[in-house]
Amino acid sequence: QVQLVESGGGLVQAGGSLRLSCTASGSIFRLNVMAWYRQVPGNQRELVATVTKYSTTNYLSSVKGRFTISRDNAKNTVYLQMNSLKPEDTGVYYCNAVPNLSSWGQGTQVTVSS
Repeated sequence: QVQLVESGGGLVQAGGSLRLSCTASGSIFRLNVMAWYRQVPGNQRELVATVTKYSTTNYLSSVKGRFTISRDNAKNTVYLQMNSLKPEDTGVYYCNAVPNLSSWGQGTQVTVSS
């Protein structure tokens, strides 16, 4: 079972940028779709962005034009470049495959101050 480790979160002011990374313990090439999710306490985890193994992407409407998802199959890593951050982007960000792997990583906290 592939294990996922997210990193790159932090505290940033509104308008700032962060780059999240998700490194897998095994090959992600066989996983057709990789995704980033975020969760705010009290809310369900929501799908933020997806990328196929052929680099086709899709985004939650509220992040379109500000976030960019990408993957490097050779490095078994998925990235999320987040620009023009807003306070409503605050949350714990997780990566996983679609359909989801049974094991989730610990996530990485993103906090955007106004």
